[in-house]
Amino acid sequence: MYRVLIADDEMIIRMGLKAIVDWNALGFEIAGEASNGAEALSFMHEQSPDLVMIDIRMPKLLGLEAIKDAREKGFAGKIIVLSGYSDFTYAQTAINYGVTAYLTKPVDVDDLTNALNKARNELDEENRQRESTDLYIQRAREGVLAEFMAGKLPAQDMNFEELGLTQDCYQVLLCEKYGHDEEDMSYNFSELLKVANPAGRDYEQISVGMLNAILLKGSHAVEKLEELYNRFESELPPEKDSPLDTIFISCGGVVAGAEDIPESFGEALDQLNHRFFCDQYQHIVMHDDRLSEDEDDKKAENFSRENLIAAYTDALVNHLQTFNRNRIAETLKKLQTELYSAPMDVEQEKNLLLDLYLNIKEKLIILFNLQSIPFTDNSEVARHIQRSYYLYEIILFFSEQFEKIMNAIGYSSRDSIIDDVVHYIQHNYASNITLENIAPLFGYNSSYLGKIFSKKMGMNFNTYLDSIRIEHSKEILLSGKLQVYKIAEMVGYRNVDYFHIKFKKYTGLSPAEFRKQNNGI
Repeated sequence: MYRVLIADDEMIIRMGLKAIVDWNALGFEIAGEASNGAEALSFMHEQSPDLVMIDIRMPKLLGLEAIKDAREKGFAGKIIVLSGYSDFTYAQTAINYGVTAYLTKPVDVDDLTNALNKARNELDEENRQRESTDLYIQRAREGVLAEFMAGKLPAQDMNFEELGLTQDCYQVLLCEKYGHDEEDMSYNFSELLKVANPAGRDYEQISVGMLNAILLKGSHAVEKLEELYNRFESELPPEKDSPLDTIFISCGGVVAGAEDIPESFGEALDQLNHRFFCDQYQHIVMHDDRLSEDEDDKKAENFSRENLIAAYTDALVNHLQTFNRNRIAETLKKLQTELYSAPMDVEQEKNLLLDLYLNIKEKLIILFNLQSIPFTDNSEVARHIQRSYYLYEIILFFSEQFEKIMNAIGYSSRDSIIDDVVHYIQHNYASNITLENIAPLFGYNSSYLGKIFSKKMGMNFNTYLDSIRIEHSKEILLSGKLQVYKIAEMVGYRNVDYFHIKFKKYTGLSPAEFRKQNNGI
């Protein structure tokens, strides 16, 4: 509806004009009345009605004088002049002030209707042109902002005041849908912001290439985002199928000046590129969620793909053999953190994880060659890892696989930690085993583990380890013609003389004598 002011010094004329036509049907509503020229001029200045119907001769200020003053001060509304004088001079003067129509009293209904239709059509056309111009200006402005955010326009070339960027701080968000199912429809975060901020002064949405960016403007908007983030962190994730449950938001840091907006955009983009590392149900990630750049650089300098695979293979194989689920979980979490700062892209990290799994599998096959372990087919493992959208999905897959492995290699009748220690010794006797280096695998200190081991087994840890090694060396001695020093190394003795001493202690014979005596039987 367009707003109308009726200005005439006669009340009966004003009442008649309000009643003579259906204003609403014609697209207008009566916004006010004036009984003299001064009141009419004041209303035009303060209220800016879309249409003014004004009598030429009124007290205090003539209608034409009010029109002249209003036009000189920028009033752009439509004007219909009313007059009881059919004087061409008045009409000519009125036309010079850009009036839409000149009607003589008494006003004819058809003439008034035609004049109102003409005024409405002119207002409609002006609005269309204004909207088209505003849209063009807005799109040009958004294009400039998008280029600036992406670092393609230098700050010194920007007129921030003209762009309306005069707030005390800024923050850039990048929004994507949370699910990776293409059929999963997501809400637009800017539409949700509009509910909380109908005027839209605290933010604006900008398309930067294929990215949906939102620029928060001012401390109020930044604080509201911080509240949202803290709620997600300290409470529960968004309710399932709610608008926020469909959205993923990466946030750049808060910057103090408009010239630093590209910095916040770059940080948000970096977070988005690291989305692979987000936790399950994580819908929002802030710039300072992870390691600092200095820590990233330091880790990147010391990074070795081969060393990482070797270290985590050894650690996870050890924890699998000791059935230590807590240590497995801790190790996998540590792996997640270390991979975040690794100087690799997502595809390279997926390949690393596949190699890690295959190394673990190979080592377990060597250790438990007589046992049937339900390993998933290599091609299926590779397919699962490549299809995973998040790192946590791969970690969960590893956890499931490790649980199957532990169930396959574990004792069904184990009733104490010593059973696990014995199981570990029997499969790792050839490595550099000491009570000190295996005690942490079982969550004990070496002194206490040594005491409970001796009590349960009737011998100390080293004695039991030697007995296992000697028994295996006897089997090897009788199965072929390997040299004694090689056999010593195969069962865990790095010094062949020490092996001779231990062997004779347990058998009463040297290795050579034992082989000769038993092969002769």
